[in-house]
Amino acid sequence: MPSVENSTMADSKTKSAKSANKTPPKSPADPVKEKAAKRLSCESNSSHEGAVAGELSALEEAFRKFAIHGDTRATGKEMHGKNWSKLCKDCHVIDGKNVTITDVDIVFSKIKGKSCRTITFEQFKEALQELSKKRFKDKSDEEAVQEIHKLIEGKAPIISGVTKAISSPTVSRLTDTTKFTGSHKERFDPSGKGKGKAGREDLVDASGYVSGYKHAGTYDHKVQGSKSDARIKSQPVL
Repeated sequence: MPSVENSTMADSKTKSAKSANKTPPKSPADPVKEKAAKRLSCESNSSHEGAVAGELSALEEAFRKFAIHGDTRATGKEMHGKNWSKLCKDCHVIDGKNVTITDVDIVFSKIKGKSCRTITFEQFKEALQELSKKRFKDKSDEEAVQEIHKLIEGKAPIISGVTKAISSPTVSRLTDTTKFTGSHKERFDPSGKGKGKAGREDLVDASGYVSGYKHAGTYDHKVQGSKSDARIKSQPVL
């Protein structure tokens, strides 16, 4: 009998342990609360990203603007030699005396890697430090770097205007339609406007007049005028 009681007590303990290990069922989630929690998490992430973007210095912003200029595939993290030269020109780092375009190219080749064609932002700052020694010779190294940074901070690429047509006697003679001869002359009207298809193809003139006749279209007017005069003369005078 003691063995039966012991086995019964063991079974009851096992059942109670299993029931205790069971996790309580989850209550149905409130969809409104879930949406609010997601919105808050998104706002916190966006605010964090905005804070990171806001940490960019004015110098780095200028670097990125020039780095992507003229290249739709550029990420703004690296700059080509062409854009580096444009930055130095647009921001007046090149003054033609202390710093020339040759100096800019030499510094770029010195800073970039041997097998690389671009420079990073860190290398960009190193290049500016090299140029600052020439650009501001009368200042200390630290002051020279600050001055050259001021030239670039907050700047953006200067977009050139539309190229103006060159005015020269040769160009004027070639584009003056009043001086055209032969078949080229037939392609334009007296005002210089092109005739389009009529000026490129031989269209049949069915008017009955000789080509180039100055009084074309006056025949009908003359005939009608002569008929009316004849009618007036044929009427009896009362």
